[in-house]
Amino acid sequence: MASFKYSAKKSTGQTVEGTLQAEDKGTALAELRKQNLVVLNVEAVSNKGGAKSFKVGGKGGGFFKRGPSVTTTELVLFTRQLATMVASGLALLEAIDVLGEQADTKGLRTTCQKLAHELRAGADLSSAMETCPRAFTPLYVSMVRAGEASGQMDVILERLADYQEASQALSREIKSAMTYPVISMTLVTGITAFLMIGVVPTFKQVFEGLGAKLPAITEFVLAVSDFLRANWLLILVAGAGSVFGLMMFKKTKMGAHYWDIICLRMPVFGPLARKVALARFSRTFATLIRSGVPIMATLEIVSETAGNTVISEAVDASRESVKNGQLLSEPLGKTKVFPSMVVRMIAIGEKTGSLEALLEKIAEFYDAQVKAAIKALTSLIEPILITFMGVIVGGVVLSVFLPILDVVGALGGAQK
Repeated sequence: MASFKYSAKKSTGQTVEGTLQAEDKGTALAELRKQNLVVLNVEAVSNKGGAKSFKVGGKGGGFFKRGPSVTTTELVLFTRQLATMVASGLALLEAIDVLGEQADTKGLRTTCQKLAHELRAGADLSSAMETCPRAFTPLYVSMVRAGEASGQMDVILERLADYQEASQALSREIKSAMTYPVISMTLVTGITAFLMIGVVPTFKQVFEGLGAKLPAITEFVLAVSDFLRANWLLILVAGAGSVFGLMMFKKTKMGAHYWDIICLRMPVFGPLARKVALARFSRTFATLIRSGVPIMATLEIVSETAGNTVISEAVDASRESVKNGQLLSEPLGKTKVFPSMVVRMIAIGEKTGSLEALLEKIAEFYDAQVKAAIKALTSLIEPILITFMGVIVGGVVLSVFLPILDVVGALGGAQK
C-alpha cells in the first residue's frame, strides 16, 4: 500500500485536501471518485517525505506536458462514435482502442492511447479524461462522471454530442457572418492605402506645374497623402502595438471584465453578444442538469464556460446565494444581467420541476434570435461597406480630377 496526497472539489465547489492509502494511482482515483469528488491532483508520497505528482492534465507542469489537444470537430465525432459503440454493447476500453486506431490526427490518436492506458491502470473514464485537459473540458468530464454514476453512459454521450454540435453550429454562424466584413474592411483599407501612397503623390507634381489654386478637398487629400508617406512605418508599428497591447490587456482579469462590458454595450454588436452568451448559458445549464450533474458543480461549470466575465460574475454571485438555500431565479434577477423573461422561465422551471426543459427552450429561442440578428447584421453591413468604399474611392478620384477639370475649363474660356 502507498500513501497519496490529493486535492479535490466537492459537489458544492469546496476544495478539500487529504491523504489516503491505495495500491496505485488508479485505485486512489477510483476511491476518490466513489466519494463524488472532482480530483484536481494526486501525489504519491515517498518514504523520504517527498511526493511524486500525478496532476490532472499531465505529469508535471509546462506547456508541452499538458497532454494532447483535439479539435472541436474531432471531439464531436469522437463523442458520437463512442456513444454508438457503448450503446451497441462494446466494452469501453475496446471502444477507445478502436477510436484510437482509426483516428486521422496525432492529437486524437495520442488522446485515445492515454485514455486506454489510464483505463487499464484501473481509473474510470472521467478520471482518465481529467489527465487530458486540452482535449476534454470540465463540462465534458462532469457529464461523463454523471453518466458513470447513473449507468446511462450512452445516453449522456449522445446528449454531449448534441450539445457540442449545437454549440459548434452557433460558432460557425458567427464566424461566417464576421468573415465578410473583415475581408471587406481589409480590402477597403488596402485600396485606400494604395491610392493615398501610390497614386495621389504622382498627381502632386502635375498640380504644382499647373500653378492653379487647388480645391479644399484636393489640398486635404494631398496633406493626408504626405502624412501617410512620411509616417507609414510609425503608423504600422503603432497599429500593431495597439492591437498587441489590447490583446494582452484582455488576458488580464480587469481587462477581460472591461472588454466584456464594452462588448455588451456596443450599439449593434452588444445585443448580439448578449444573446450568444445567454444561449450558451442556457444550453450548458440544461445539458448538465439533465445529465444529473449536481447544481453547485453545474453553476461552477456554467460560469467557466459562459464566454463573458459579466455573465460569469452574475452566475458566481447566484451560486453563493443558492449555496445558502435560495432559489436560483432570485439572485439571477438581482444581478440585472439576465432578461426578465429568462429569470421568470427559470423560476417557473424551479417550481414545476422542469428546469432543464425550460432552459432548453430558452437556448432554442436565443439561437433563433442570434441567427436572425446575424442575418440582419450581414444585410446591413454590406451596403454600409459599399457606401464607405464609394465615399473613400470617389473622394480620392474627385480630388484628383477637380483641379484638372478647373484648368481645362479655364483654358477653354481663354480660347473663346
